[in-house]
Amino acid sequence: MDVDELQAQTRFLVRQRVRLMVNQYEVRLAAADGSEGELVAFAQQKRMAFKEQVTLYTDDSKTRPFVSFKARKVIDLGGAYDVADEHGGPIGVFRKDFRKSLLSSTWHLEQPGVGTATGTERNQAVAVLRRVWEFLPFVNNVPFAWPYHFDFAVDGRPAFSVEKKFALRDRYVIDIADPALDRRLVIAQAVALDALQSR
Repeated sequence: MDVDELQAQTRFLVRQRVRLMVNQYEVRLAAADGSEGELVAFAQQKRMAFKEQVTLYTDDSKTRPFVSFKARKVIDLGGAYDVADEHGGPIGVFRKDFRKSLLSSTWHLEQPGVGTATGTERNQAVAVLRRVWEFLPFVNNVPFAWPYHFDFAVDGRPAFSVEKKFALRDRYVIDIADPALDRRLVIAQAVALDALQSR
């Protein structure tokens, strides 16, 4: 799928695959009936990596890059992640706002010419419950199955949202309201919301 065709899309579905030593993600177009459509990207993330780098490919053969993101520093609680296209050219940056994320996860996504989209969890009660869940003995190894949502806005205007569906394995729906946002950048941020959430 070329970039122009990708830019015309407004809804994507992300599903996490269950694997022993890695997190894998499939990103698909959403069909008209809400079911999973064409595969857009496939990502694989090593668990416990010290300097986070994730490459999304056009399919699970991992022969052709789609987009990638890489941490600027080895360990940085509020670190920035540079997002690059398939040729390594920069397309944007996202970062977690560590201080604001103590109670409710907050992310900032920056795209040249568009501005900064700030995303926070929609439901404060669910945000607090997720933090408590991580500290409960034995339970913290069980995935947090309850839905949660991130709403991103640029200057108060809706930009996009990422909604986790109720499931034991992570499934997300990405809805994009701002036509100027690079879909590759939004997809990278959506995968990072799952892959980096506990960082």
